[in-house]
Order: sequence, then C-alpha cells, then structure tokens
Amino acid sequence: NAGNPNIADDVDMIISSNTEIIAGENTICTPGTIDSHIHFISPQQATHAICNGTTTMIGGGTGPADGTNATTCTPGKWNIHRMIESVDNFPMNFGFLA
Repeated sequence: NAGNPNIADDVDMIISSNTEIIAGENTICTPGTIDSHIHFISPQQATHAICNGTTTMIGGGTGPADGTNATTCTPGKWNIHRMIESVDNFPMNFGFLA
C-alpha cells in the first residue's frame, strides 16, 4: 500500500518529497482510469482492470454470490466489511456503494 503512514494502516511504500521523480521524455504517460460503475461479482475483475490501466474501481455488490449480477450497491455493514477485507491485497483504489 502506498500513502502516508501517519493516516493509513499497513503503508509499506511511502510517497514523499524524497520519492524519486523519473524523466518522461519520449514516452506516453497517462493517469490510471476510474471506473465508477462496477458490479463486484468476481475477484478477477481487479486483475483485468489493472491490466487495462484502471487504478480505481467504484461500485457495489457482494462478490461471487447468486443474485448480485445486477446490483451496484452493497447491502449492509457486514457485507461492506467483507468487501473491504477482500480487496486489501490489490494494488488499486476501491470505493464501495452501499
């Protein structure tokens, strides 16, 4: 996880004024995309998104369970906690709609 260890847990890559800046001459550099309409139904979605340049996924669902194929909201506190736990090891940003 990247970020500020003073405000986030488990930060192992600190971004600060000491972070090395690399030259971008003769390259095409683009920011990662944000997909704001995700139906979270499969863990493989994150891998596919990363490979396509997506850095942030926002949406809902309860994961790979029957009946979640058409929802973009995550019902209930318990499901929100499980969804947050399930994405902890992915190098992406996630937003869950409840």
